[in-house]
Amino acid sequence: MKDLKYLAAFSIPVIAFLGLSFRGYWVWATPVFAFVCIPILELIFPVDTDNIQPEEADSKLKRKLFDWLLYLNLPIVFGLVLCALVLVSNRAFETYEFVGLIFSIGIVLGVNGINVAHELGHRQTTKERFIGKALLLPSFYMHFYIEHNFGHHLHAATPEDPATARYNQSVYSFWFTSTIRQYFNAWNIQMKLLKNNTLSFFSIKNDMLWYTVFQISYLVLIVSALGTTALWFAFFSGIVGFILLETVNYIEHYGLLRLKTKSGRYERVKEMHSWNSNHVIGRIVLYELTRHSDHHYKSSKKYQILDCHDESPQMPYGYPTSMVLSMIPPLWFKIMNKRVPKEMIVS
Repeated sequence: MKDLKYLAAFSIPVIAFLGLSFRGYWVWATPVFAFVCIPILELIFPVDTDNIQPEEADSKLKRKLFDWLLYLNLPIVFGLVLCALVLVSNRAFETYEFVGLIFSIGIVLGVNGINVAHELGHRQTTKERFIGKALLLPSFYMHFYIEHNFGHHLHAATPEDPATARYNQSVYSFWFTSTIRQYFNAWNIQMKLLKNNTLSFFSIKNDMLWYTVFQISYLVLIVSALGTTALWFAFFSGIVGFILLETVNYIEHYGLLRLKTKSGRYERVKEMHSWNSNHVIGRIVLYELTRHSDHHYKSSKKYQILDCHDESPQMPYGYPTSMVLSMIPPLWFKIMNKRVPKEMIVS
C-alpha cells in the first residue's frame, strides 16, 4: 500500500479538473494548492532521510505499478488540455477566470508533463522515451530531451551549463538565460550528432527539426479547430509549464560549481553538486525529483529507488516551498547563500 502514495501526484490535475468544472474562483484552486497548501503540508510533515535496502530496491524495480503511475500522466495531461481548450473556445470567461485556467493547466504541464517527461527521458525503452517526448509537446519544450540528456548531465554545476543558476543570480534572470541558452544548446548538440553520423540537416534523424514541426503543427491544429482564443490559451499555458520547469532548474543547482582538476577538466559530478530535499510531500508529488543529487550521481536510476546522500547539500525546505521563496530574491539569497559551500563561490 505504501507504493500507492505516488497517487498523490495526481492531486494537482484533479484540482485543475475541479477548476474547469466549477469555474469562478475555483480556477485558482490549482495555484493555491501547489504553492500554498503543499508548502504548508511540507512544514507539517517530517523529513524522511531513510534509504531503502538493496533487496527492497530489487523488489521495487520489478513492480510495474511505478511505471504505470508515470504512463497514466499521458492521457491525464492531454485530456485536461483538450477539455480546457474546448471550454475556452466555446464559453465566455471573465479575465480572472481565463488567467486562472492558464496557470492551472500550466502547472499541470509542468508537474505532470515535463517532470514526468524528465523521468521517462532517462529510460532505455523507445516506448517510454516516446511518452516522455509527447508530454513535452504542450509546453513547447521537446528540445529539453536533447539538451538535458546530452548537455545538462554532462555540464551540470559548471558555467557551461545553462540550467545551473549562478551564485546571486535571480530566478527572473535565470528564466531568460536558461531558456534561451538551452534551446540553442539543443540545436548545437543536434548538429554535432548529425555531423558525427555524416547526416544532413534535412535528415530524418534530425530530431530538433521534427520537434519544431510537431510543436508548430500542434498550434496550427488548435487554431484551425478551435480558434484564436484556444490558441492563446495553449500558448500561454505552455509558457507557464516551462517556466515552472526553469524555476525547478534554478533551485536544483543554485550556486553549486564543480572544481577543476590539475588537468584543467572539471571534476566528475558528485552528490554535492545538486541540492537535495527529503521533505516527504514534495518527494511524492514530484516523483522523487527532490532527491536530485542521487539522480545526477546515477541518472539511469528509477525514481522509486533514489537515495539520500549525507554529503549532498540539503535544502531547508521542500522543492515547492523553495520555488515560492525563489520568487523573492532577497529572501532566497538570505536563506540559501550561506548554505553554498565557500569553495564553490566564484568572486
